[in-house]
Amino acid sequence: MERNSTIGYILILALFAGFWYFNKDNQQLLEETNSNTTEVMDSSSAVSNAETTTSVEETTLSVTDSSNTIVLPESITSLQNELISIDFTSRGGIPKQVRLKEYQRYDSSELVLFQDGQMELGYTFPLASGLVVNTFNKEFTVETNEQDEVVYTLALGNGAFIKQTYTLAPNSYKVDYTVQFDGMPSILAPNNRFATLDWNTKLQGQEKTLEDEKAATTVYFKYTNDDDVDYLSETSDEDEEKLTANVKWVSFKQKFFNQTLIHNAQFTEDGTLIEIKNPGENGTYVKEAKAQFYIPLEQKSVLEDMDLYYGPNHYPTLKKQGIELQKIIPLGWGIFGWVNKGVVIPIFNWLSNFFSNYGLIILLLTLIIKMALFPFMYKVYKSTAKMRMLKPELDEIKERTGDDMQKAQQEQMKLYKQAGVSPLGGCLPQLVQMPILFAMFRFFPASIELRQESLWWADDLSTYDSIYDLGFNIPFYGDHISLFTLMMTAVTILYTYMNSQNSGQMVGPMKSIMYIMPIMFLGFFNNYAAALSFYYFLSTCITVIQNFVIRKFVIDEDKLRKQIDESKKKKVKVAKKSGLQKRLEDMAKKRGIDPYKGNPKAKPSAGKGKKPKK
Repeated sequence: MERNSTIGYILILALFAGFWYFNKDNQQLLEETNSNTTEVMDSSSAVSNAETTTSVEETTLSVTDSSNTIVLPESITSLQNELISIDFTSRGGIPKQVRLKEYQRYDSSELVLFQDGQMELGYTFPLASGLVVNTFNKEFTVETNEQDEVVYTLALGNGAFIKQTYTLAPNSYKVDYTVQFDGMPSILAPNNRFATLDWNTKLQGQEKTLEDEKAATTVYFKYTNDDDVDYLSETSDEDEEKLTANVKWVSFKQKFFNQTLIHNAQFTEDGTLIEIKNPGENGTYVKEAKAQFYIPLEQKSVLEDMDLYYGPNHYPTLKKQGIELQKIIPLGWGIFGWVNKGVVIPIFNWLSNFFSNYGLIILLLTLIIKMALFPFMYKVYKSTAKMRMLKPELDEIKERTGDDMQKAQQEQMKLYKQAGVSPLGGCLPQLVQMPILFAMFRFFPASIELRQESLWWADDLSTYDSIYDLGFNIPFYGDHISLFTLMMTAVTILYTYMNSQNSGQMVGPMKSIMYIMPIMFLGFFNNYAAALSFYYFLSTCITVIQNFVIRKFVIDEDKLRKQIDESKKKKVKVAKKSGLQKRLEDMAKKRGIDPYKGNPKAKPSAGKGKKPKK
């Protein structure tokens, strides 16, 4: 922070010095400006194309000081294609406004990523004269204005200049951005052969809930030699990091959209700094994001080849960029992310090719997943049925053993072996389902496909649904009532009841604890994406139906009872000792230790081995 403050002070001093230094040139420019009226290019002179268009207009920019008002010209050039519209300004030669054509804000207005005064992109470097130049405050000249390209130049004197070129291809969210520095060593301060690239943006809120959007907004970045990406804290009011290696790209990521600066080679680690902070009580901006890079200028001619991505956090679109940019979408870590990337997203996108109703797509996705997991559910129910059949005998063991827990456990395990039942038989198949449940927890809130898609009373599946606004906030619940969450909670309680009745194992306080989790879901999911609650509702309903079908039509409990009785009649084989166990016992004997002490059942059969001494 101290470094940023110092740079800020230097820039302020440089602005005052620069104004005095260039005031003579500005006066000449003013005389030319005042002799002409404001001009707007005729629309017929603008190049129009079905894929990419451009237009230029002249406006004025007022700069006021304590003595008078100075009017400087500002040329606005627009590039657009089917997906995006970008207004560039000659003041700094940078994008001034970016609009995404295929998306809207939550209130149905135009989705503008940033507009005048909300984004800064400029180069700062010291001159041999002692002055510091900031290109963000300089007036660039439009050198080229074609149907898909605009070129800005800034003459610096002594043959030195800066050229910025922007090229927008058809049907693309990415702008090719190149910067050429020519003749810089002749004008730079001798001990400073670099320029500082400062990129700062005030990120506008685009979604219904500002706090929810803040929690998903931060700065992502990718080191050149690392396949993974990293990011700043999403929950802290302020976080910054000085990067320790060369960087491929830096992304200002919001919940569903991002602005990314990409270097086709790499940004050097020297001077690379990123920052994210809360704008305070401002109700328009989500957060403020900043990035700073050093650009070496030792050579007479330096060309920096970069790209600017302005677009949605759409997984296939980001993956198509080929730079791991899709990893800014929070799909979960480890196996949960693998499930989303390898299973859920491909199925979801495949279904989207045939259906446009996302309620139907979620239903079909749920059915496909449940059908794939049916064999595991069958094993779970079969194990549950066996345990239910053994309940009378287990109750008898409890009454017979009383408070002797060790003896009760031994007899229960003996019964399980005789009946061919595993007490973990119902747990292991359940574990197979857990990665999918957690994967869905990350998938639905992060899916831009669900944004502003309606289903019944829900007008946006990417955020919470509300059937009634309370007008006040309830801690751990919210200020509204989500019907999808109520439906999910109700069917979960029903399933819990049916499961406890079928298993017959849960009694007393344990039986009551089972109902606490569904009630907790009521408060937790009330503010989550409606699509997620809808999915869990459908998934639980299908599970209830599956259990009913398995019990009534698949599993013959009379036949299962006979299998258990026949298994109990068979002699339970004693497990053969492993080689490791034998070696451990031999080592214990050599040391004079009884390996069977405290475990008399582990002793060898009579007639085998030496009898232990009395």
